[in-house]
Amino acid sequence: MSNIVLSAAVRQNLLSLQDTAALLSTTQNRLATGNKVNSALDNPTNFFTAQGLNNRASDINNLLDSIGNGVQVLQAANTGITSLQKLVDTAKSIANQVLQAPTGYTTKANVTTTVGTVGSAADLTTGGTTSLQGKTVILTPATGSALTLTFSNVVAAGNVNSLDALNAAISAAGIGITASISAGNFLTFTSTNDNASQTITTAGGAAPNNVQITGTTVAAIVAGSGTPVADAASQAIRASLVGQYNNIITQITTTAQDSSFNGINLLNGDNLKLTFDETAKSTLNISGVTYNATGLGLGSLVSGTDFLDNSSANKALGLLNSASTTLRTEASALGSNLSVVQLRQDFNKSLINVLQTGASNLTLADANEEAANSQALSTRQSIAVSALSLANQSQQSVLQLLR
Repeated sequence: MSNIVLSAAVRQNLLSLQDTAALLSTTQNRLATGNKVNSALDNPTNFFTAQGLNNRASDINNLLDSIGNGVQVLQAANTGITSLQKLVDTAKSIANQVLQAPTGYTTKANVTTTVGTVGSAADLTTGGTTSLQGKTVILTPATGSALTLTFSNVVAAGNVNSLDALNAAISAAGIGITASISAGNFLTFTSTNDNASQTITTAGGAAPNNVQITGTTVAAIVAGSGTPVADAASQAIRASLVGQYNNIITQITTTAQDSSFNGINLLNGDNLKLTFDETAKSTLNISGVTYNATGLGLGSLVSGTDFLDNSSANKALGLLNSASTTLRTEASALGSNLSVVQLRQDFNKSLINVLQTGASNLTLADANEEAANSQALSTRQSIAVSALSLANQSQQSVLQLLR
């Protein structure tokens, strides 16, 4: 090809045509790929910067799956807590039925003493003149401190001289008995309705579900029985309620054990760790809890021992109320963690969009601009071909002369 001699005009037009063809090829490639930077040769800075942005977006996108699973783990735990709260409320309803049931005993434990004649309800010692003056009574409950009272018309700490004052002191000490005056003007101590199942003794010390009455007042027991008499029909109802209550307690344990997602159960002692960024520097650790019946401080009841009276029902209600408070606190904590995880999930999605948009801005071609360039270059190519043809006409004229 070097032996072919071209005129200056032809060579100039040829070079222009070659440049136009190269530009047209580049423009058509951009239109075909949609990118203005397809390799590091096109623009090293933009290519590697965009590659870094896309790589980070890909890494964060890979974390979205684990974050999504974390959201579901929290949702499963929250669903479990909602169900546990409903079960606890059901157990409360059963305990309240005990409170509304007939008293479980036809006769409650009661004892009447003969030491110390009572004057009147308003003045037990009749101004300190009866034999009750100076006498003491010591009430020892199943748990807690014993209560010592002295019957005296002298106002002093620990002294009482009226039936109202005596009962107020006993009630303030949380002891489940009441005092009254018998037909023979002696003191009678009787279990309250709430403590109808308890016994009353005069010796032996503290014992479960029992009140011991000692002191100089209790020198002799002349009437009453320290053992209550059960009502068979009422106790049958209460035994049935014990069975219902125990079924709910079993469901609380199984519900807590079933509140898992993908093998993670935040209500059965498992922990959850979520990573939010590609460097693993942004994390959230969520500690699990054990909210089976035992973990909530609840347990099965024993028929013939529990729900015998209102006191045992109130005890169960106290434990259930505590369990409700625990569940509500954990529900609040789970809700807070769920909000954090969902916010980070949305943030990561937005950040991925920002990174990919930044990468696209560095590499994507403007289709409108490239289309306009293609049209202009096609026109220029046509003009260049025409110019090359004109440049060759002078040589063609010489050829005509030679002919």
